[in-house]
Amino acid sequence: QVQLAESGGGSVQSGGSLRLSCAASGHTASTYCMGWFRQAPGKEREGVGVIDSDGSTSYMDSVKGRFTISQDKAKNTMFLQMNNLKPWDTAMYYCAADYSAPWCPDEWWKLQMNDWGQGTQVTVSS
Repeated sequence: QVQLAESGGGSVQSGGSLRLSCAASGHTASTYCMGWFRQAPGKEREGVGVIDSDGSTSYMDSVKGRFTISQDKAKNTMFLQMNNLKPWDTAMYYCAADYSAPWCPDEWWKLQMNDWGQGTQVTVSS
C-alpha cells in the first residue's frame, strides 16, 4: 500500500521560505507523476506543480519563479522549495502521486492522483 507523508510546514512572514518534503513508501513503479496541491479555507484545491520520474516539472503560473519541485529518488522523497512566500500561499499543502502514469500530462492539474498524503499547513503572515 502506497503511503505519502508530508513534513516541513509552518508559519513564516511574507518573503520567507519553507521547504516541504513528501516521503513515499509502498510502491514499486519506476515511472510516475507526483505533485503538490494546496487548499485554502473556503477555496477549491489547486495544483501547485508536478514532477515525473524523469525529473520534468510543471508549475501553476502564480508560483513560477518562487517554488521549485525536486526529488531524491534514492530516498523516495519529493520536495517543494518555496521562496518569497506570500500571504495568499497560505493553505494546507498535500503531496500526491499517480504510479500508473508514465509521465505528467500537459494538463497535469486534471490528473486524478491515486494516492494522497495527510497534508501539512503553511501559514504566511503579512
